Amino acid sequence: MRRGAFSKGFIYLLLIAGGILMLLPFVWMISTSLKAPNQVMTLPPIWLPHPIEWSNYLHAWHTAPFARYLFNSIFVAALSTLGVLLTTILAAYAFSQINFYGRDVVFSILLGTMMVPGEILLIPNFVTLVKLGWIDHYEALTVPWMASVFAIFLLRQFFLSIPKELSYAAKMDGCSDFKYLWLIMVPISKPALITIALLQVIGSWNSFLWPLIVTNSMTMRTMPVGLMAFSSEAGTEYNLLMVAATMVILPMIILFIILQKYIIEGVTRAGIKG
Repeated sequence: MRRGAFSKGFIYLLLIAGGILMLLPFVWMISTSLKAPNQVMTLPPIWLPHPIEWSNYLHAWHTAPFARYLFNSIFVAALSTLGVLLTTILAAYAFSQINFYGRDVVFSILLGTMMVPGEILLIPNFVTLVKLGWIDHYEALTVPWMASVFAIFLLRQFFLSIPKELSYAAKMDGCSDFKYLWLIMVPISKPALITIALLQVIGSWNSFLWPLIVTNSMTMRTMPVGLMAFSSEAGTEYNLLMVAATMVILPMIILFIILQKYIIEGVTRAGIKG
């Protein structure tokens, strides 16, 4: 009994230590965002700035067109997420509920594409967008990311966990495949869909390399790319950079905290049946 309590206490101690280590970078980021420039690089480091420079947030907001960056990030994340949900629902239903010739082969090929590093596709995708005339347009930021093989795989696994008897009963009542998908399967799959949407929003929101490559003007840049506004040949304004980083990261942390139970449920249930 005592040995079990000791083991449990040791595990909790490790988890607490790991949690503190994970939080330290975020605490340092917020602390630095509230410092005066002469306090940023001091040794030993200052964890509690005095005085607290709340004006850093206003200064950073006006240093770069963050209102435009914020709009672009929200618009791109929302549009790409809607596209992913639509393509994922249709593809996952086809791969899980419709028996067509070569279904498993096509699905295996799709899964195989996940093994291709994304960096290899940057140049071919860029050339394609140049020929389409989409560079520095919202189409370049959204259309290439409106489908996700991982999302299709996740939702397919979730669809496979739904009893077949439900489909038979719906069809006996005269329900078509389209109605069965949107009126029965989609509502049942709410946890998986929320998981997919949240992962897509986070991925789109935090994307840096792709928006940097396919945009040229300041009006098309997103929040992560906007962080470069605080780095120049003269140096980096670390306090303002941490302000901007806080504005980028904080919405995603809040969103994850609110919806984390759906992520756990969606991923857990998706692995029930293969």
